[in-house]
Amino acid sequence: MKTRISFKLLLGLALLLFVVAACSPQTVEVTRVVTQTEEVEVPVEVEVEVPVEVTRVVTETETVVEEVMVEEAVLGSEERPIKVLFVPSVEVDQIISGGEVLANALTEATGMNFEVSVPTSYAATIEEMCASPDDTIGFIPAQGYVLANNRCGVTVGAAAIRNGLSWYAAQYVIPADSEAESLEDLAGATWCIPDFGSTSGYLYPSAEFAALGIEPGEIIEAGGHNGAMLGVYNGDCDFATAFFSPPLLPNFERTWSYGVDDPEIWREANVSPVRNEEGRTFVNGEPTEGGYRVLDARTLVSDTAPDIFDNTKILAITDQIPNDTVSFGPEFPLNMANNIVEALIEFTASEACATSICSDDFYSWTGVEAVTDSFYDPVRSALDALGITEEDILGG
Repeated sequence: MKTRISFKLLLGLALLLFVVAACSPQTVEVTRVVTQTEEVEVPVEVEVEVPVEVTRVVTETETVVEEVMVEEAVLGSEERPIKVLFVPSVEVDQIISGGEVLANALTEATGMNFEVSVPTSYAATIEEMCASPDDTIGFIPAQGYVLANNRCGVTVGAAAIRNGLSWYAAQYVIPADSEAESLEDLAGATWCIPDFGSTSGYLYPSAEFAALGIEPGEIIEAGGHNGAMLGVYNGDCDFATAFFSPPLLPNFERTWSYGVDDPEIWREANVSPVRNEEGRTFVNGEPTEGGYRVLDARTLVSDTAPDIFDNTKILAITDQIPNDTVSFGPEFPLNMANNIVEALIEFTASEACATSICSDDFYSWTGVEAVTDSFYDPVRSALDALGITEEDILGG
């Protein structure tokens, strides 16, 4: 009886131990948890790529620094010379060579560097000044200045002086055998002009024609005063317009009087004008010798066309025109502009100027004087009378 009970008791204990073992936690779960913990740390290693972004930022910073260094070049230095622009009113080679003489003199006087150039037209000269507002100087005529002032605020620093005068005029030149006796006779006639941007070659004559109700015929743009004078000389047009400066009279006893003296008063000597080796044109000798000095636009081509005065004549001249300008870009430093004008005044009083802007083959200037914007109000009036705007000459 005892043996049977003991067996049953042992069997029950064994079953109880089996159940307890089955319900105990498994160590495999612990290993799985540890693995999940290691996997969570993996994204932290990916963030090591951050230094790549830092390298790119440094590169951009270096680029910005280089650009700033370029902009800091001093105006007037060798790296950033002041641009001196001349309109192509006479032979370009003469402008370049004479302009270099001027640039060298300005460098010596101011310590700054200058670069001379001749844009392809009056309009191109103005556009260059507007495009480079803080480093350009323009030797531009009165109309060009007014248009540039309207377009972008170009400012005037000085006006040219020619033989003591701050004005000049436009001349109407016709063949010597022309039947025209007045401006009215030019209605329908072919017209040679230097450039549509020329004050004396186009603006003032146009204003006068409009006031008189005269409509000329075909207009031929000759590319400068030289071209216009040669155009009428060669028979390419019926008449031409260009600048007129009064002649110097014998012994300098008096000055030529506007509205009183004939534009070709020198014809009284019955001697043809002659151009000397220095490029100056005289009638019956120099004024100090009792002769006349001729200064109108035909002198520019009297070397290639020595008989131009015999084969052409002046029909009339226009109202007085303010002389050409020395103008500055709208953002050009004021103190620097004043120093350059002072240097130009000294240069035009020097012998070197005779091979530059004072040459008869260049602009025939004999001096420079400071002027203000109001000096060119007569030109504005002429433009307004014709309804001409800068868009008409320069484009939109």
